[in-house]
Amino acid sequence: MICALGLNAEQCWREVVACRSGIRRLTAVDPGLLRFSNAAEVPGFDPVGHFEPARLDLLDRFSQFALVAAREAVRHAGVDFTPALRDATAVVTGCCLGGQTAEDAEFETLYRQGRNRVHPLTIPRTMANAGASMVSMEFGFRGPAFTISTACSSSSHSIGLASQMVRSGAAQMALAGGSEAPFSYGLLKAWEAMRVISTDTCRPFSRDRRGMILGEGAAMLVLEPFDAARARGARIHGEVLGFGMSSDAHHITQPSAEGAALAVAAALRDAQISAEEVGYINAHGTGTPGNDSTETRAIRHVFGAHAERLAVSSTKSLHGHALGAAGALEAVITILALREGIAPPTANFTEPDPDCDLDVVPNASRPLRAHCALSNSFAFGGLNAVLAFRGPST
Repeated sequence: MICALGLNAEQCWREVVACRSGIRRLTAVDPGLLRFSNAAEVPGFDPVGHFEPARLDLLDRFSQFALVAAREAVRHAGVDFTPALRDATAVVTGCCLGGQTAEDAEFETLYRQGRNRVHPLTIPRTMANAGASMVSMEFGFRGPAFTISTACSSSSHSIGLASQMVRSGAAQMALAGGSEAPFSYGLLKAWEAMRVISTDTCRPFSRDRRGMILGEGAAMLVLEPFDAARARGARIHGEVLGFGMSSDAHHITQPSAEGAALAVAAALRDAQISAEEVGYINAHGTGTPGNDSTETRAIRHVFGAHAERLAVSSTKSLHGHALGAAGALEAVITILALREGIAPPTANFTEPDPDCDLDVVPNASRPLRAHCALSNSFAFGGLNAVLAFRGPST
């Protein structure tokens, strides 16, 4: 993974455990032009350190992140990719914006500078599937390759559907996750207009929460059948047990507790586990007034009395809301939480909200005794995706 917390999974996890938020003053765009000044940008990322200059001409920032995360995932997996395996490996990514950096730059060329031509590679830079295509080409994976765009649930959908492909035999192996790079002036003005961005920081579940903080980055997982991973002696970080989806069929931006609860329940059914077997939930937890209370109601509806014994945190308070990449970042953190036995914290928490009356692990990580966990993603458009994971030792 790569995000505001660091340039690889190990570094990011250390920051999560230490509850050091990656939310800082925005640098990609002059914050004086906006009503908000903070963001969760990837720190110290130098594209030239990862890609040859000639190749960068083809790669928007979100594709760069996808490739960096994919390289780390493949390296950790230690797979011997034979020609036959490459032909049977899928690439499934989530992204809701595509190449915003490249697109915004070319729009400025047209509309502000008055030129009548744009860069000839604008389309391949900006298309939302560029990340999946570049990953496929980098590793020679010739199985199914595609991108899912379901707003903030995009990469949770990508991991869930990829796991189903591996489970069914449609793919022998899959690389799944998501990437996003939203820090362009035009897009930030659009988010500003929605009035959902916090003017200070992201404090999910707090009474005085003011909204989300946008983030960027990518995370990727290598998925394969459990028996195959065990047979080749792989280090298994965790197991995808189940995947649930639903649509609110309610409102384009306002969440529905009923719709979210359907996806949570569907993930438990697919995983064939009871609610009582879940010990941790990585919440969607955007820090907006509407989402956090609605998600609380959904969790209480599904888990009943067991909700009192759940650890529920929102790591968006640490890495920001990375939109189409958010679910993948949170999936990796959830897997590491189970693997390491540590409940990630909800950072920036100030005071309890009676409408968010869950154990939100405020401001400090702590030991976690749990075999199973969920990662929730609830997107604009009412599109919900929930992943169920089990730790590596069970």
